[in-house]
Amino acid sequence: MFDTLSDKLQGALGDLRGKGRLDEEAVSRAMREIRLALLEADVDLEVTKQFTAAVKERALGQDVAKSLSPAQQVVKVVHEELTALMGSGDSRLAFGRPPTVILLAGLQGSGKTTAAAKLALLLRREGKHPGLVACDLQRPAAIDQLQQLGRQIQVPVYAPDRQDPVAAAREGVDEARRNGLDVVILDTAGRLHVDEELMDELQRVRDATSPTNVLLVLDAMTGQEAVNVARAFQERVAFDGVVLTKLDGDARGGAALSVRAVTGRPVKLASVGEKLDQLEYFHPDRMASRILGMGDVLTLIEKAEAAVELDEQEEMERRMLAGEFTFDDFLASYRMLRRMGPLQGVLKLVPGLGKQLQGLDVDERQLARVEAIVLSMTPQERRLPHIVSTPRRRRIAAGSGTSLDEVNKLMAARKQMAKMMKQVGKGKMPALPGMPPQGRR
Repeated sequence: MFDTLSDKLQGALGDLRGKGRLDEEAVSRAMREIRLALLEADVDLEVTKQFTAAVKERALGQDVAKSLSPAQQVVKVVHEELTALMGSGDSRLAFGRPPTVILLAGLQGSGKTTAAAKLALLLRREGKHPGLVACDLQRPAAIDQLQQLGRQIQVPVYAPDRQDPVAAAREGVDEARRNGLDVVILDTAGRLHVDEELMDELQRVRDATSPTNVLLVLDAMTGQEAVNVARAFQERVAFDGVVLTKLDGDARGGAALSVRAVTGRPVKLASVGEKLDQLEYFHPDRMASRILGMGDVLTLIEKAEAAVELDEQEEMERRMLAGEFTFDDFLASYRMLRRMGPLQGVLKLVPGLGKQLQGLDVDERQLARVEAIVLSMTPQERRLPHIVSTPRRRRIAAGSGTSLDEVNKLMAARKQMAKMMKQVGKGKMPALPGMPPQGRR
């Protein structure tokens, strides 16, 4: 989503890196580039002005001027101001006496119903017992959609046979309480535009259920219009935070960067993909790091921890450090990586890789071919790779629909990986091209 903005910001800051000392002209030129980049990303005009003015004031201040590396200090200033722009405070959901009621509001088409299911799955994985309540009686398919999503994620859905959304919401919360659920998510109705009827209905549902969290669902693809919608909702329905949907799309980032500054309400959650497990808590500091090409190690670690069980992780580490990197280990690590999400998105979280991946199309189908090769091996061949002779390799290539050359390359790559792991296990760093092996001079 932020790729274009990221490139332009990094380009503007890159012009400063070659300078040993910063003067007002150089900083002003960089601020002009940053201002244009933000406006092209559909960031609110007033927000853009305030942001660039704050960065310029700090960049020309004494702390930066006295620094040994002024350019790096300016990057640090931009990172801090981006973080503050998106909300540097605590944006976690609030939980009170069960059941905690979470009301989702927003326009029709913003992805509200899917966001409700994604949030329920996220909370269930955190150990909570959520339930969904269908309060959207305007859209005929909304109840059916919510019920189907509920079955997929194994979360109960309450759809009272009522024509009144307020009564439906109240009955749904009461039913969830009787069944011992500790979180209730209300999927309310939307409209194609903000109108009095929508606002009146939301206010009545809110008053009847006393939600602990009122979250406004905004479609990030609508850019500045999403900020205008947030303004309109803020005037009538006091919401606590924002859920941004379609953050993985081609949106330019204006909504994510503007909404907190305009409304004073933080982005709490962001949908980063179409799958139901692709909803994440929004961390402004991490997002600022991604925008500036610094990667996001914390999110990468969290994704890895969620994708692998602790005992599985410890066993794999033990075997790999002993140099026992079999094809069973390869298959386990490959599937763990797949559970972390789309590979290109995962790689962008690695510091320094973002720029290198620019223009590179990561072909995940090629990874599927590699998996097919491994699955064409017998259990014994996966466990003991050294027994895979040339006739066996021909059989594996035929069984996986690949070539003998591809099988040979995979065998060589596994052998190299095992060798490298054994060196790391012995406390030695493997030699890199152009560098002498460790211990030699």
